[in-house]
Parts: sequence; structure tokens; C-alpha cells
Amino acid sequence: MEVRIEMSRRKILIMGAAGRDFHNFNTLYRDNDSVEIVAFTATQIPDIDDRKYPAELAGSLYPDGIPIYPEEKLVELIKSEKVEEVMFAYSDVPSQYVMQKAQLVNSCGAHFTLAGAQPTMIKSTKPLISICATRTGCGKSQTTRTVAKLLLDAGKKVAAIRHPMPYGDLVAQKVQRFGSIEDLKKHKCTIEEMEEYEPHIVNGVIIYAGVDYEAILREAEKEADVILWDGGNNDMSFYLPDLNIVVADPHRPGHELDYYPGFANLLMADVIVINKIDTADLEGIEDVRENIAEFNPNAIVVDAASPLRVENPELIRGKKVLCVEDGPTLTHGGMPYGAGVMAALKFGAAELVDPRPWATGKLARTFERYPNVGTLLPAMGYGDEQIKDLETTINKVECDAVIIGTPIDLGRIIDIKQPSVRVSYDLDEIGHPTLADVLKDYLK
Repeated sequence: MEVRIEMSRRKILIMGAAGRDFHNFNTLYRDNDSVEIVAFTATQIPDIDDRKYPAELAGSLYPDGIPIYPEEKLVELIKSEKVEEVMFAYSDVPSQYVMQKAQLVNSCGAHFTLAGAQPTMIKSTKPLISICATRTGCGKSQTTRTVAKLLLDAGKKVAAIRHPMPYGDLVAQKVQRFGSIEDLKKHKCTIEEMEEYEPHIVNGVIIYAGVDYEAILREAEKEADVILWDGGNNDMSFYLPDLNIVVADPHRPGHELDYYPGFANLLMADVIVINKIDTADLEGIEDVRENIAEFNPNAIVVDAASPLRVENPELIRGKKVLCVEDGPTLTHGGMPYGAGVMAALKFGAAELVDPRPWATGKLARTFERYPNVGTLLPAMGYGDEQIKDLETTINKVECDAVIIGTPIDLGRIIDIKQPSVRVSYDLDEIGHPTLADVLKDYLK
């Protein structure tokens, strides 16, 4: 007589922010019948909790999908769902913050885990280069654009795959392909998504994104000779790289050691780009150099700057200006200023106008949540309501001109009444080795 023993499934909760959390689930747990993912929690990004990771993506073990709750309910969920293990799965946070979460979870009786890099990396059938960073706002995007141009100039077909930002209909966002500006509207992109996708499209690079990163990779492989992982939020690569490039920021020396998982990126890097050398203090540059020498002495180090290009700088000099900056860099990235403020200082603005007195709706709540944001306006636009709040706030501010420091043509999305100027920036390598030197050896 055969006796079957039913094994109880280990109950796990995943703490996330609509990116790494879903990827960890897809690669480690989706078809694993020894565990039960009872819930996701969400933080960092507004309006993504109180929904579900849908059954269409969760697989046969989860016919009803998996609920997503605000992280504020973490302790309550551990107790009510009898959670045995909590996996931390978001990025760009201080290491001390991670350990505080670990101890909170431990105090509730559950184990606290971090997924390893390689077990969650998917292997490509094509050569794959990853570009990651030690913090949000290091200059990874312009580094990725530089690598893409070098590959295109070498006659390679390139597809970039961007770190996830799935804040809408997750089923519809399973696999997204962007080959034209019109595709941004087709896929109902947020401003944050457009900031990352639009520069690639303008440069003739196809870009993919979405939720299911194995399905995304297999589509990209059909039309590319080389795949670029365009990482974000200082997360680790979702793919196993043949060449791993990591960008560090000397404006925030020491952060490359003290933020999760930026330090892991530093340790895994084949090439480290020290960016913004033209505007950083010498002491900060040397601190980053010393940390690289101590913790990853075998990495190739590339020195670089990200010089500003400004159209119509005469609209800045002597004027009262409002600076609109890349949102994530200022919020969870922790930078007090961005390219717009740098341009205002460089071209002699008379005054930076503080937008707080005119902040409307969800933008006002952004300032409450991130009180250390400087005298500028984060270009927050995670949904139609927030984009409308951004437009309303800009047009209410009493200023002579608006400096747009985001990587996109913001005037294409919203109607700005005041005169405006755009600030752009590309990577400018200093001395040797350059990324061209690195890729020359790689392409061999």
C-alpha cells in the first residue's frame, strides 16, 4: 500500500517595488511547488500597491494571482499569513536600512533573505553587456547610450533591455518593444519610463522592457547581434553578462560601499566608470578610486564626465528660473540637484525659484515624503493624474523660464506656458582606457 505524505509549502512573502520582486518570483518560485508566495509588499513607487500580480503571469500554482499590499502591512501579514520567510527584493537603499528591515522581520519570527545575483540571472544565446550602477543617478543611461553607439558603429545590431518599471496593466506589459516615439504612447508610458526609453529610440536603438524578463530576452535575441542590459535603480543585472560595466558617482563618495546592492555591483564589475569627474571634488574622486582599488582591484577603470549641452542659454542668464529634474534621481536616489540646477549655475541664473508654494496634488505629497529635495521640481509622472499635477504646478510657478533637466522632451507631454530650455548630456571619456578600448577587446 502506497502512503503519500503531503508536504506543506513554505510560506514566503516578497518585499518589492514592482521590479526585482517580480523577477525573483519568476526565476526562483513561479513553478516551485515547495513554496507558496503569499503576498508581495510594495514601496518606493506610488499607486502600485493594493493590486495583484496576475494569474496570467504567476503561473498554474497561483490561479487567483498574488496580492500586493503596502509595505506598512508587513508585520501584520507575517503574523496573519504565518509567513516563514521574507525576501527583500528592491534596491537603492542604505545597507543599514536593509538590516533594519531584516531585524524587524526576525523579530516577528520569520527568516530574512536576499536572493543571490547569479541564481536570478538568465543566460542569453547572444553576447550580452550589462550596464549597472552603484546608485540611481550615476550616469548609467548616457553610459549605455555610448556603448550602444560604439556597437552600432561596429556594424552590430543592438537591442537594449531596460530594468522594469511596470506600474500599469501587468499582463499588457509582459513584453514591451519600443521602436518609435509613437510606441511610448501606445504602451501608456509614465514620465520615468519615457526618460529611459526615448533617448534610445532617438538614437536608433530598439528597446525592450516589461515584466517577464525571460520572454523579453527571447524576443530581443531574434533581432539583435548584441544585447544591452540597461540597468536601473542600482539593481543587479537580470541577465548573466559577458561584460559587466558599472558606473560610480564621486558626488556621493562612499555610497558605492554603503548602498544595496550597489556594493555587489562594484564587486562584480569588469569595468567601472567613474563619472562626473568634471564637476566632482578631487577628494570625492580619490575616495571612489581608493574604494575600487581595495574591493575590486582587477576592474578596468574608465574616467568620464557628463558635460551639459543647453539650447538657448540666453534664457537663463540673469533670470528667475524653475528647474525641473529627473524624478527618481532626486527622490529615492537622494541627489539634492540634477542637470537643470547645474545648468542654472553654469549660465548665471539670478535665482532658483522654489516650487513648493505652488506644488499641486500628488507633487505636494512628493515634497512631504522627500523633504531633502532641493530648490527644484522633480518630474514625477507615474500616472495621468501626476502628469497633470506636474503641468499645473509648472504653469503656476512665478518664474522667467523653465529649465528642463530630464532626458526627454517634456514639452511633448505637457503644455508649458513659460519659455523653456532643455538640458542634455552625454558621456565624455577622459584619457585612456575608454569604453571603445574595452569594447575593441570584447568584440574580438
